[in-house]
Amino acid sequence: MDQPRFSDEDVADMLQSFDLRHLPPDFYANPFPYYHALRRHQPIKRMPDDSYLLTRYTDIQAVYKDTKTFSSDKRVEFKPKYGDSLLYQHHTTSLVFNDPPLHTRVRRLIMDGLTPAAMAETEPGLIVLVDQLLERMAHQDKVDLIADFASAIPVEIIGNLLAVPHDERAPLRAWSLAILGALEPNINSEFFKYANRCVRDFLAYLQGLVAERRRHPGDPHKDMLTRLIQGEPDGEKLTETELLQNCIFLLNAGHETTTNLIGNGLVALLAWPQEKATLIAEPTLINAAIEEFLRYESSNQLGNRITTVATSIGGVAMPAGTRITLCIGAANRDPAQFPDPDRLDLRRTPNRHLAFGSGIHQCAGMFLARLEARVAISRFLQRFPQYALAGRPQRGGRARFRGFLSVPVALRQS
Repeated sequence: MDQPRFSDEDVADMLQSFDLRHLPPDFYANPFPYYHALRRHQPIKRMPDDSYLLTRYTDIQAVYKDTKTFSSDKRVEFKPKYGDSLLYQHHTTSLVFNDPPLHTRVRRLIMDGLTPAAMAETEPGLIVLVDQLLERMAHQDKVDLIADFASAIPVEIIGNLLAVPHDERAPLRAWSLAILGALEPNINSEFFKYANRCVRDFLAYLQGLVAERRRHPGDPHKDMLTRLIQGEPDGEKLTETELLQNCIFLLNAGHETTTNLIGNGLVALLAWPQEKATLIAEPTLINAAIEEFLRYESSNQLGNRITTVATSIGGVAMPAGTRITLCIGAANRDPAQFPDPDRLDLRRTPNRHLAFGSGIHQCAGMFLARLEARVAISRFLQRFPQYALAGRPQRGGRARFRGFLSVPVALRQS
């Protein structure tokens, strides 16, 4: 099931006009032919705004490893886009868009609660949650894989980690979609205003939650919000702004990418029925399957860096201050790294994908994401092995985060 390629004439036209800020409509449905053409003909593609798009695995991996030359700090890059807005404050304070020392302080506090051992303690509760969702779906003729299943899992799990009361979790998904949606290469003024309102409302909610937790602390070994409030044992603490903005980051990142991983994985299996049959027959393949879902259709397709000094990538000279977009989705389909890259192969080995990044910025929640996807997908297949599409899936319409807004399915219980 290889992705269709452009003709020679179409490739030339596409390469000339390609602009991340003005993408063609068909890109959102299937970006992989674009990735293939760019990686083959212009793997270090200069954009009209003088930034560069990287599509080769080796180039992107090298950038991830060199954190001194390639900075994650977004203050310079985001200022023209967001101005003095709440979106600017959020996205320049959160863990993912910062360098040490802020990155180090926040990541250390967060990682203490997201180790494999800590995640193992959440598995029994996760299984109960997934089984409850499956039982609820079993009584319906048709369900939505995203609304009824994939998106319901990470909101509850991250909500549990921060001890957000259950009856206060309803707005979290909408806030998350808006704030992360503002990271798209191009957004209009109405969406910009809406996303800023979501940051404002999210902050207002968290201020109340934090105040309540200060009055009534939880167990810092289980309650991440209490741990973030209390800070390090040596007395170092986050500022109030750092605390609130990184709570937003945790809820957003933990929700969106895992929702996409579960949804993308289950839809990919429908497109590759032999792989679906293999996984059902051999459930012990689930861990390898999760890695292949991450590679095949990465939840996070794009990352960004800015050069701190003059450097070169793949022979292309770049002055200090050059903005770079890392195309994770293209790197994970690079045939130089992954033979037959457009094939979903649940037995693929090795599978050194970059879906979680690499180096000091490797995804802090990767153990949790893998756990949620493993439990969700394996138990769904066990309960509903004959599920099938019952309508056309609706993509999220975004370039950076690849997932579905809606996937109608019939469960076809035996």
